[in-house]
Amino acid sequence: MSANIKSVMRWFHPGIGIKRWLALIALGLGVAILGLFVLLGKDLVREIYKVLAPTELSTYLLALGLTGIGIGAIAVGVHQIGRAVVRVIAAPAEGRVGQMLYENYLLKRGPRVVALGGGTGLSALLRGLKELTRNMTAVVTVMDDGGSSGRLRQELQMLPPGDIRNCLIALAEDESRISQLFNHRFERGDLAGHSLGNLVIAGLQEMTGSFDKAIEEMSLLLKTRGQVLPATLEHVELVAELEDGRVICGESRIAEAGGRIRQIRLSRSPVTAYPKVLEEIAQADLIVLGPGSLFTSVIPNLLVQEIRQAVERSPALKIYIINLMTQPGETDGLGAREHLCALGEYFDLKRLHRVLLNSEPVPQEIEKLYAEVGAYPVRDNLREGNEWGLSIMRAPLLEIVPLWRWHSSSIGKTLKHDPKRLAQAIRRCAPEIFR
Repeated sequence: MSANIKSVMRWFHPGIGIKRWLALIALGLGVAILGLFVLLGKDLVREIYKVLAPTELSTYLLALGLTGIGIGAIAVGVHQIGRAVVRVIAAPAEGRVGQMLYENYLLKRGPRVVALGGGTGLSALLRGLKELTRNMTAVVTVMDDGGSSGRLRQELQMLPPGDIRNCLIALAEDESRISQLFNHRFERGDLAGHSLGNLVIAGLQEMTGSFDKAIEEMSLLLKTRGQVLPATLEHVELVAELEDGRVICGESRIAEAGGRIRQIRLSRSPVTAYPKVLEEIAQADLIVLGPGSLFTSVIPNLLVQEIRQAVERSPALKIYIINLMTQPGETDGLGAREHLCALGEYFDLKRLHRVLLNSEPVPQEIEKLYAEVGAYPVRDNLREGNEWGLSIMRAPLLEIVPLWRWHSSSIGKTLKHDPKRLAQAIRRCAPEIFR
């Protein structure tokens, strides 16, 4: 009991700014009650009022006035106490009440969206869609074996955290503050090449005992607007059979092999899907495939048989987003139609509903930059009335981002899907979902 009294008394500590407004509320309550007594016909109080207002009409006007003043005083007191509390426990929220209501009420009632992919394309999609709904689920492939992720996979026997880290950052409530921190890469010593975010996930896995629990803890740390789930918790690799007969094992080696891919598969099968992924797909209103590397980000999720079957079986609206540029060693020479044909080898395209393509021409100087590394804009060779019965949607989706070019000392630029444009295009593409 004494602890409760102490807790209550702390509200009256000097400097908090509560006492004066509580007094105003009490005074306003008293004035309002006196006014209500007259309005309800209390003779004794009415006689007192007649000293100030001799006529019947003026008595009622005075009563109404005092009642209004009392209610106004109560409102001011409550408002000021609210501001005092906000200043103490949630200072950043002050002045953002409208935004907070929008985020915590309307966005929580938004449609359930599941996005399958990986890499920077999926991150861009999440950045845009988190402004439309909080019911976002990103399903990320866990077959990466290069860079920091590959090293952690080898040394700690953990699933690769890189793509998952990028998606968690993209869904973070305040990405601007967290992105630079968690994307920081060490430059010296044994940690050289590792990103801080990857190491944090590795540490969380060691603390919690599992990769999926580590992702949950990272989500709480970043206050993500949605969730990121691995396609599977099993350790598998991608295997590509090339048209020249070579068999390449490992995601990072496939693009470096420099040949046209005939077929891609997992190093073993069947692979068990992460159960929560299947639950989210079953409840989804909208399922988005891509954007992302066709053979190493989008299709690998569908190679997990349970996920492919769940997506095909789902009644949700399904959209495939075509990439902006071809990828050297992976989709050389493939247009939009060829991307769909390749996807159709692993997924029933008749279960797909709509395709979204970029309609904005790539600036010549950017196109030349990409041509130096063998990448070109994906040709738009899709038409309505196609054999799959797909509806085709086009929209300007380009974002030009400054980039430190990896093959020279000059500043270059790269193309990405613009998150806001992409989200708005999906909204127009699925008006029945985003009402």
